[in-house]
Amino acid sequence: GVELSVNNHAADFTLSAELVPAISLSCLVHNSSQAEELLWYRGDGQVGLNDGNKVNISNICISPVNESDNGVTFTCRLARDKSVQVSVLLDIQFPPRLSGEETLHVEEEKAVTMTCNSKSNPQGQSTWYKDNQTLTLQSRHDLYQTSEIFRLSIKKVQKSDNGTYTCVVDSPLGKGTKDFHLIVEDKKPIFPMEAIIAAVVVVTLTIFFGIVARRDKVFKVW
Repeated sequence: GVELSVNNHAADFTLSAELVPAISLSCLVHNSSQAEELLWYRGDGQVGLNDGNKVNISNICISPVNESDNGVTFTCRLARDKSVQVSVLLDIQFPPRLSGEETLHVEEEKAVTMTCNSKSNPQGQSTWYKDNQTLTLQSRHDLYQTSEIFRLSIKKVQKSDNGTYTCVVDSPLGKGTKDFHLIVEDKKPIFPMEAIIAAVVVVTLTIFFGIVARRDKVFKVW
């Protein structure tokens, strides 16, 4: 029966590439003596093709190739029988790309979290530094890691925590770094609610007795 091939592959396959300027995919019809229309899909969405690029052979070009193409599937299908198809899974490899809030202000004794967002393929390994020295983890520190998030949390922040924290992600394709500037501010004084209520009562009574005394004085004059 009729068969298809993409880049000489007659079955589904994975195409690995780095961030190259372009990737070309060529779909060919085999074992057919008639004109066969071809369709291309990116994921579930159909790719628009020119009229001269649909019959028996069809080429598409992904350009430029970027991180968002990683994990995307391109499929070539026979128009009259969509069960005849070949799919290509793109495995786009790239070095770590890091992002996150660069400057954080926190009050002494409060908690703070530095979130280092990382995208890389293959996945990288993270290390945290403080002021260019490997961070010595304490009981107040908490590390959390997923494939795209490296998070450092500090409980009961102290003045000694002030400084520059660096998230470093290493992968076989390179290294990514991101600085986080932590500014620890003085603890704001907290007034007990009882003291505030007492002060309000005293002020209110003082004003009240002041008004009464003034009225008595006025009446005595008259």
